[in-house]
Amino acid sequence: MSMDIIFFIVLLVAMILMLVFQTRKAKKQQADRQSFWKNLGAGTEVITIGGVIGKVVEVDEEYDEIVIDSEGSLLRFSSKAISREYIRPAYVSDDDVDENGNPLVKDDENDAANPKEITTQVSERATDDDGDEIDVEETSTKSPYDED
Repeated sequence: MSMDIIFFIVLLVAMILMLVFQTRKAKKQQADRQSFWKNLGAGTEVITIGGVIGKVVEVDEEYDEIVIDSEGSLLRFSSKAISREYIRPAYVSDDDVDENGNPLVKDDENDAANPKEITTQVSERATDDDGDEIDVEETSTKSPYDED
């Protein structure tokens, strides 16, 4: 066999493998979408392929339609028009980050991270010399920087 035939066979096998993997991936994506549409229920926040964001109000499986509420407007779509579940992105104010985008430590958080004192309170029941039960409370205050 010549090198040209071996090269052609290797190329053909590689193309067949790529085709098989792409087909499997497409089938998995299609199954995921079918599962999403079947499990879609009232209260789920969705976004349509046109960019309309709203909450699902009603799912009509007989006509394959869905009704969403977008800021007070009820809109009816084909269930295939629903792109995906909408997850609201986190909003970070410019006041909460420095010039590099790192979060700023607020004074309250700094105090909580570095406590000035640790207070421990222990309550126990004990017996005095006469045999009567008494409550004993012990409170101790210690700085986290003190050695044990």
